[in-house]
Amino acid sequence: MPNPDVYWLALRKVHGIGPRIARLLLERFGTPQRVFDASEEELAQAGVYRATARNIKQFDAFEPLEKELCELPRLGARLVKWTDKEYPPNLRHIPDPPTFLYLRGELRPEERNCIAVVGARAASDVGRHMAHRLGMELAAKGLVVVSGLARGIDTEAHQGALDGGGRTIAVMGSGIDVIYPQEHRQLAESIVDKGGALISELALGTAPIAENFPPRNRILAGLCLGVVIVEAAEKSGSLITARMALEQDRQVFAVPGSPAMGKARGSNRLLKEGAVLVECVEDVLEELAPQLTELPEFTSQEFPRSAKQSRETHIDDNNQELAAPDVKTILNCLKQGERVHVDSIVDRSGIGAPGVLRLLLELELKGIVAQHPGKLFSTARMRM
Repeated sequence: MPNPDVYWLALRKVHGIGPRIARLLLERFGTPQRVFDASEEELAQAGVYRATARNIKQFDAFEPLEKELCELPRLGARLVKWTDKEYPPNLRHIPDPPTFLYLRGELRPEERNCIAVVGARAASDVGRHMAHRLGMELAAKGLVVVSGLARGIDTEAHQGALDGGGRTIAVMGSGIDVIYPQEHRQLAESIVDKGGALISELALGTAPIAENFPPRNRILAGLCLGVVIVEAAEKSGSLITARMALEQDRQVFAVPGSPAMGKARGSNRLLKEGAVLVECVEDVLEELAPQLTELPEFTSQEFPRSAKQSRETHIDDNNQELAAPDVKTILNCLKQGERVHVDSIVDRSGIGAPGVLRLLLELELKGIVAQHPGKLFSTARMRM
């Protein structure tokens, strides 16, 4: 007897069935196996074309799909189906949710509180720094950072979330077993090892060809309450993600950039069209506060408060927080006039990477420490 999950894979292999038709059939028949057991007449009465109904009845390529299911455990992967409790709740409510997802890692109930951070592959140093900072701060607030595992902004968003001690999800435009780009294998493993997830709706072995990415972007946006565009040219995949987010009734945010930078023209155009301007993480949190009530930090009657108030609070708390021994230890690691790599600060301080990164972020927000390209830090007097 075949594994019942093979019918889930088969449903998406039938010519003429996409996510919307698959959902229609599942709502009518309950399970994919019942879809294949139905008569051609019953399928037609459910609302599919006669040609599609015939394709369902004639489908017989179950054997390679059985082999694919057998391969998943070897990869540390599994199938998450529409009917599973693990299926991401936000994704259920988009017009064309995937019938199933290939998953490596872990999906949790807090996946409802996801924010996407995406942008240019050939990002500027400023853009990379902003993406890393947003990823770190969002993760520190308990949100899940979602991105696409691409070079540039995506990389920094994922790494920032990991550096902030949080979780991140990578939505792939290839099979779950095809890491693209290849140099991100270690990043992908770190995402899984630290409680995050790699997800894809594409079959094992699927190459990262261009046509896969727009459908991937609908999942990326659909997982989230909002999408932050850090840098995007006028014609870019990030703008496709932004458009899909709007179609799914998600909030779109954009980080402003210099008009002289081609990389920023797309994101600046989003701002003209009504995207929420982002200069710091509080700009995102303030806008989404009504939807973040499941997180304890956002149930306080004092929230939402303006980004300006949040920044002022950081400044007002300086004297009290700087009395902490760990902060003094980190400042002692930053010799005057020297840029020090974050790994060296971790080694010298003995505090541990997550603690060091959080404290460096707080010190940077207060203007006491400056971060430079290459994860180098110095006292703020060196900031140019």
